[in-house]
Amino acid sequence: MALVLGIDTSNYTTSCALYDSQRNELFQLKKLLPVKLGECGIRQSDAVFHHTRQLPNLISQLFALAQGRTIDAVCVSATPRRQEGSYMPCFTVGMCVAQSIASAMNIPCFDVSHQQGHISAALYSADKLSQTCERFLAFHVSGGTTEAILVSPDDKDIISCEIVGKTLDLNAGQLIDRVGVMLGLQFPCGKELESLAVNYTKPIKVRPVLKGTDCCLSGFENKLSDIYNKTSDKELTCATTLAYVEATVSAMTQSILDKFGQMPVVYAGGVMSDAIIRDKLKLKFNADFAAPEFSCDNAAGVAVLGAMKLERINNLSV
Repeated sequence: MALVLGIDTSNYTTSCALYDSQRNELFQLKKLLPVKLGECGIRQSDAVFHHTRQLPNLISQLFALAQGRTIDAVCVSATPRRQEGSYMPCFTVGMCVAQSIASAMNIPCFDVSHQQGHISAALYSADKLSQTCERFLAFHVSGGTTEAILVSPDDKDIISCEIVGKTLDLNAGQLIDRVGVMLGLQFPCGKELESLAVNYTKPIKVRPVLKGTDCCLSGFENKLSDIYNKTSDKELTCATTLAYVEATVSAMTQSILDKFGQMPVVYAGGVMSDAIIRDKLKLKFNADFAAPEFSCDNAAGVAVLGAMKLERINNLSV
């Protein structure tokens, strides 16, 4: 039984969440970082600045939802991945705030990776937290990551992540955003691009490029540019973009399952909130997905992992 504050300050979203493990109840608030029209991203220095401005107000609003209840622990995403050398300055904002709150309240402060938070959010959303007790395949597909992860139970960290497939060049979210910006859409472009793609109903043939269990995406960007320059058809261009991403992730999934054996599959990350991609992958692999509000960057999974860490420590101390 615990009420845990989760904090995530990723490259594009400031987010915080409160998770009540007794009621299995979660509240989350998040705010996108501002990106100028026509640009495909944000500098780390600007991300740090905007997180510093946005996070205090979001936490103040979130604490109001707690209605005076005691917070038992804080958990924060400290790095992009749980591996040596994984670092982005934007995560230091969340770390500083989390450590300050924990110190002032004299409560534990746990840290996890942004990637672990995404996987945990997907499991929570799909009501599959029990899956942390077994091995499964997870995909984290976003603007900053396109990776397949072999997830195993971990005594200390709840889940451990081994990368078993990845992009060798461009991330899937980057491809989607670059195409979207080319078409004049607002960054991040996923939602607008999907709304255009659903209007195209003709068959589309694409051939993904794999090297083992890894993928290549950058070469297709030129083909998409050619399609749009020749046809001026935004709907066709968007639909072809999503078809290629889906075909690539599908091929990676099958290749990894062939190599490591059958196991449950979970898809997380902002790109996986796309309904066109999600529906096809769910049909092929009977996979679990995060609901849209838990697909994009969020602190929900971070808070859930913090509660699980606290529960494990309390059980060991009994």
